[in-house]
Amino acid sequence: MAVILVVDDDDHIRQLISLYLTKNHFDVIEAKNGAEAIEKLDQTAIDLAIVDIMMPKMDGIELTKELRAYYEIPILMVTAKGDSEDKIIGFEAGTDDYLVKPFDPIELVLRVKALLKRYNVNVERRNKLGEIEIDLDRLTVSNQETTVELKRKECELLLELSFEPGRIFTRAQLVEKIWGYDYEGDERTVDVHIKRLREKLTDFDQLTITTVRGLGYRLEDVD
Repeated sequence: MAVILVVDDDDHIRQLISLYLTKNHFDVIEAKNGAEAIEKLDQTAIDLAIVDIMMPKMDGIELTKELRAYYEIPILMVTAKGDSEDKIIGFEAGTDDYLVKPFDPIELVLRVKALLKRYNVNVERRNKLGEIEIDLDRLTVSNQETTVELKRKECELLLELSFEPGRIFTRAQLVEKIWGYDYEGDERTVDVHIKRLREKLTDFDQLTITTVRGLGYRLEDVD
């Protein structure tokens, strides 16, 4: 499950954001200002930061610059300042997106999910297909009788395929989703991981990964 850092000196706003993120299965860490946020970052790895601009001790612009200098994470700026000049300052500081208060919490969650997807961060950590569960936290695929341990990339690959059974994924799409935009290796690494997955999934008759010649791979629908 993705970990979101919420930085805002307004207790009500911070709690509102945390409530909606938690309902959507995110882990949330809160901070009242930029200085406290830096302390939290020293203790916990995060996947995305939601940052207010007007805060004591260290404002959102300073915090965003600090985050950009040391972390490669998506940043969503949430602020009451909606003028074009303020947005330009925010984007120049390094924010990825900008949401003006008052905002729709549902829209905020959608923007968070879009940013995580853009940065190739897995939002969902597990998925169930019938009685079969794929769990990225435990690196396992299991049913009521059997549990098989997987390597991280194998589990990420199977999880990605499981979200859309029947869909054909090209090697390039899978490389981008699992290994990231800057991966410099050969696309054939997908073939190697698919081969290993098939060998480990022999006890799961319902999990069939099909090769679609000239296109890529798909996980067949599970009845």
